[in-house]
Amino acid sequence: MAKPDCIELPTGEKIPILYEDRSVIAIDKPRGWMLVPVSWQKTSRNLHAALTSSIAAKDFWARSRNLRYLRFVHRLDADTTGVLLLAKSPGAVHTYGDLFESRQMEKVYLAVVEGVPKQKEWTCRLKLGPDPKERGKMKVDARHGKAAETSFRVLQTSAATTLLEARPFTGRTHQIRVHLAESGHPVVGDELYGPARSRPRQSALIAGPAVGLRAISLSYTDPFTRRRVQIRAPVEEFLRAYGFPLSSLGGEGRGEEALYS
Repeated sequence: MAKPDCIELPTGEKIPILYEDRSVIAIDKPRGWMLVPVSWQKTSRNLHAALTSSIAAKDFWARSRNLRYLRFVHRLDADTTGVLLLAKSPGAVHTYGDLFESRQMEKVYLAVVEGVPKQKEWTCRLKLGPDPKERGKMKVDARHGKAAETSFRVLQTSAATTLLEARPFTGRTHQIRVHLAESGHPVVGDELYGPARSRPRQSALIAGPAVGLRAISLSYTDPFTRRRVQIRAPVEEFLRAYGFPLSSLGGEGRGEEALYS
């Protein structure tokens, strides 16, 4: 039985599959989907619940794979799009979760931010913790916060915004968004950590993600085969939505254009 290259939910929504092996499936997560337990009923956009229901209903994408289980190994914010790794068994959740916990997963994001940073490259190591004044929000907490580290590199600037490469070495909630807001350059469209004016024009909002943040690459050594794996998500639509050409990713002989395309 041929396996479709996307997850098609009963609603008709299709989620592209970027990579698959015996243990995991990586998808290109659309915006607006939350990664919360199945029992969390405060939204109809619960991706875990939607996938679990689709598998139980034996929808074709799952039936063709004889799939009985699928769970996210890490999280992306609801409005962040891009590479999301899902495990096909509880054992795989644990094994791949350990790779994230031990920082053996190399994660690359594109971020579109307000303004033009003074530095071309920098690393932020501000500790992060929950904001007691607002549920679901994080803040810099030098005393009680957990270690967080993100490196940033400017790729291209425009009159009012900048395209950055972000590489988080830890996986704290909202890490990239808080670190960029603290740098004085909040992510475009981030109403939680940036000014309301940072939301894109409606035309761009329709074409691309509401928040200018996309997970474009996930690299690791397969814990079972020891084979090197690099999973990539398309970037053209994201760049187009925020007015940056594909050439802004450069490459300069280092193979980066191939990484992002």
